[in-house]
Amino acid sequence: MAVQINPSILSADFARLADEARAVEGADWLHVDVMDNHFVPNLTLGMPIVESLSRATDIPLDLHLMIEDPDRWAPQYVEAGAGSVTFHAEAAAAPVRLAREIRAKGARAAMALKPGTPIEQYEDILPELDMVLIMTVEPGFGGQSFLDIMLPKVRRTRELIAKHGLDLWLQVDGGVSASTIERVAEAGADVFVAGSAVYGAVDPAAAVRTLREQAGAAIAAAPWGCDH
Repeated sequence: MAVQINPSILSADFARLADEARAVEGADWLHVDVMDNHFVPNLTLGMPIVESLSRATDIPLDLHLMIEDPDRWAPQYVEAGAGSVTFHAEAAAAPVRLAREIRAKGARAAMALKPGTPIEQYEDILPELDMVLIMTVEPGFGGQSFLDIMLPKVRRTRELIAKHGLDLWLQVDGGVSASTIERVAEAGADVFVAGSAVYGAVDPAAAVRTLREQAGAAIAAAPWGCDH
């Protein structure tokens, strides 16, 4: 699959979300962080805003649920307009059942892992997923610095995907920018969430194109990219 760049509206102007969505024309997905101030220490937008945003843009919505009880709420976000729904492994009571329910409702099912959560313990359920999200910052706030110590985890995840011959997207979220995206791509990621690197740019759409080019070149030169 090709590189995918998903701008995060967490770094956008919340008073102008429809305009901010249009500003990233050419993006693959619009990444939407939903936080409940319980699972993470921050409170962002909820279902009504997701429903409105889905009507305001043709870019599909990539929902990242940083909430308690995703087993209850994740399927409802599909109904609200999400094309992909990511729940946290640390919060889901029944991740396999939840992934299957999300898929049954017509969306892609993804699972996120905090920096301290090993990927290995979830190896057996990878075939139930469409994407794995490796957090490269502690979830909760945008604008954090990229944690280089997460690169080996990205590599291990890519190795597990290859081991099982899965058509599984590997997303990275946290501190992705022009100065970090090549390292992340070389390690094995192919889907990149970028917040301030896109919405902090003078031309957000141009920033998306630049990040895509950087990641594509890094993947083409990486050993894992030859068979991708």
